[in-house]
Amino acid sequence: MLRSAVRDLGVKEIITSRIEHHAVLYTATQLEQEYGISIKYVDLDEHGTIDYQHLEALLQADKKQLVSLMHVNNEIGNLLDIKKVGALCKTYDALFHSDTVQSVGHYEMDLQDLNIDFMAVSAHKFHGPKGVGFAFIRKHSGLKPLIFGGEQERGHRAGTEAVHNIVGLEEALKLSYANLIEERAYVTTLKAYFIKKISEAFPKATFNGHCANLEKSTYTLINVCLPIPAEKALILLFQLDLKGIACSKGSACQSGSNKGSHVLSQILSDADLQKPSLRFSFCKYNTKEEIDYVVDVLKEFVN
Repeated sequence: MLRSAVRDLGVKEIITSRIEHHAVLYTATQLEQEYGISIKYVDLDEHGTIDYQHLEALLQADKKQLVSLMHVNNEIGNLLDIKKVGALCKTYDALFHSDTVQSVGHYEMDLQDLNIDFMAVSAHKFHGPKGVGFAFIRKHSGLKPLIFGGEQERGHRAGTEAVHNIVGLEEALKLSYANLIEERAYVTTLKAYFIKKISEAFPKATFNGHCANLEKSTYTLINVCLPIPAEKALILLFQLDLKGIACSKGSACQSGSNKGSHVLSQILSDADLQKPSLRFSFCKYNTKEEIDYVVDVLKEFVN
């Protein structure tokens, strides 16, 4: 969508943030090299929250712009005021693209009310099949296909669809919204319980971004910086894996990488970056007993 917006719609500048998913950041950098567009990064506060005043200032440039900001940060869980950003984009005649992978299926999204031109969704985030998702593209956008051939996907993407995956995506999305209120309430209690147990077990632990604030972050994940010595931190993920605990240092897409989190590097001090920060995700299938087990394993490891 970003590439097509630059190629087909005359976008000359992309406004984004340094804590976006690499799917956006790497694409923007590539487009800068290929098409000579400019990239502007909106300021963040110490928690990773977008500076909306700075965003508005950036939008006053006299050129065709596209804003790409994710609704829910995939590492620290911060929530973007997506309606406010959409309104700003409309005011300054900019296109708005949002990575909503972490939010669709977990938050209500009224696209008749929100000024979003393009958004990306992935089925596995709401218990659908892995490897399938969909792109929302506002009608009459002017985008041309990246892959030419047949007339599939209303002419936007040629190629035979994986119907079984699409059906699975549809059913999972229906179920997620049919049970949204009940499941969100349950998962929120799990997250609150995890915060309480971690805080009791590790009084010096800190929570990255706004993830410990249930109003300013998603209820589906937490990112905690643990007071563990550097020498132990190196093998922490390995030890947790042996105990059957699945978590990550950053995005799950970076698993197996030795690089540090580009998100945390924007908001943490050098001292805190030396400590292990772990991202845990929650869903309707988790229990408080599992949380107790995780905390006990962490205490055993530290002691």
